[in-house]
Amino acid sequence: MNIVALIPARSGSLGLKNKNIKIFNKKPLIYYAIKAAQQSKLINKIIVSSDSKKILKISKGYGASTFLRPKKYSTSKSTDLEVIKNFIKDTKIQIDIMVFLRPTNPFRTGNDID
Repeated sequence: MNIVALIPARSGSLGLKNKNIKIFNKKPLIYYAIKAAQQSKLINKIIVSSDSKKILKISKGYGASTFLRPKKYSTSKSTDLEVIKNFIKDTKIQIDIMVFLRPTNPFRTGNDID
């Protein structure tokens, strides 16, 4: 079974600019979502979806695969469903289960995901 973690991380946060790569406890916030997915015993693939090449580069450095999301799916009005549908349509990856992990929870663990 192919279990994919999709981590959405757009660049245009309204409340806190670049929040997904703000440093928290000496690491960018997105690191914690990637790390938790890596700790999961069930997830086969971790993909960060973003409109920001900078976020994607940082994510790749922590071992995630990346997907450059079109700007039209990276606005404050974009829904999670639009982001997921675009990812599935454009990547053609066989997915049996998708785990949608927001990068704004640094306290999640692999056990929480499992």
